[in-house]
Amino acid sequence: MKFKNTYLLSIVLFLIVFSCKSSSKERGVASKIRKTSKILPGAYDMNRYLVLLQNKRVAVVGNQTSEINGMHLVDTLLHRGIHIVKVFAPEHGFRGQASAGEQVADAKDQKTGLPIISLYGKHKKPTAKDLQNVDIIVFDIQDVGARFYTYLSTLHYVMEAAAEQHLPVVVLDRPNPNADYIAGPVMADENRSFVGMHPVPIVYGMTIGEYARMINGEHWLKNGLQVDLTVIPIQHYTHQSIYHLPVKPSPNLPNYQSVRLYPSLCLFEGTDVSVGRGTNFPFQVYGSPYLPKTGFSFVPQPNAASKWPIHKGEVCYGEDLRQVQPPKDLYLGWLIKAYRTYPDSLKSKFFNKYFAKLAGVKYLKSDIQNHMPVEQIKAKWQEGIARFKAIRQKYLIYSD
Repeated sequence: MKFKNTYLLSIVLFLIVFSCKSSSKERGVASKIRKTSKILPGAYDMNRYLVLLQNKRVAVVGNQTSEINGMHLVDTLLHRGIHIVKVFAPEHGFRGQASAGEQVADAKDQKTGLPIISLYGKHKKPTAKDLQNVDIIVFDIQDVGARFYTYLSTLHYVMEAAAEQHLPVVVLDRPNPNADYIAGPVMADENRSFVGMHPVPIVYGMTIGEYARMINGEHWLKNGLQVDLTVIPIQHYTHQSIYHLPVKPSPNLPNYQSVRLYPSLCLFEGTDVSVGRGTNFPFQVYGSPYLPKTGFSFVPQPNAASKWPIHKGEVCYGEDLRQVQPPKDLYLGWLIKAYRTYPDSLKSKFFNKYFAKLAGVKYLKSDIQNHMPVEQIKAKWQEGIARFKAIRQKYLIYSD
């Protein structure tokens, strides 16, 4: 009897151990699946859009971020037998090598021989002539989720031109590395420009595909036009996903830190303070020759990413933000600190006329000048954000 009980106990213990090991193994497999579920931009899901392009004359709107596994989308499509007739390039050019604000001329791609038409400078919108031999347009550009990033304006004008010529547009969606929060004042009509064309906050929490749906659905194109729009979604993605860009989205956003700091630091572009253009760490520092001397300084010099940096050749004092945890918010502290520590004799020159276009509202400048507490400043834009969120909700593809 004792032997039988011992034998039964051994079997029970074996089953318990085996069950625990199996559960542990299953949990390990599940964990591995979760960790290895790779975010795949819309460009990778070729089965969903190649059928739309076959036997069509295709125009691609793209730049250096338009890639699939390290190969440019244009090269990939040509390899697949898609008939591409031309490429449209945004600010910084087709290969992404032009400085901010630099005129990008029409050219011919040396690798493929395709004509490249610039959509920056005076020619921001494709003309009817540009599109006369086109059947469909593919838009594939990496956004960074800030209203003043000009690729959104290029998207608008491409959609508008396509609607006028009754051409379909396919947007290959890509993750927004700043999609996990919404912040900042909503653009006022009087301040609209190429660095902000729509009534959205500075940080809007949408992918470029969702944003295209919003432009279309809200009739923001000229004369209320709507385009035949298809968005190829991202796989394994939510707005809370952490996404490190595989390719620099523009010359002065070289890494994840700069991309995350960009929404807050870009407001300095409307001031007399440098954000590190002309250094190896743009949008990761700020400084000026007129700020108090600190233990940190840098000297902007012309380089490939910035040919005309502010305060060229001058020692700029300020803060090094390369190691800070980027705030999950539009952070005004650095801007306010710089203004308050600027010499009184130069305060009138601290802001320039560009600031209102970046901020989207006039009151931000005056509130900072009047030393209004940050909490009161941010309270002013909450009502606008609430209205925007109601609009935004209609066009989301991914969960928050």
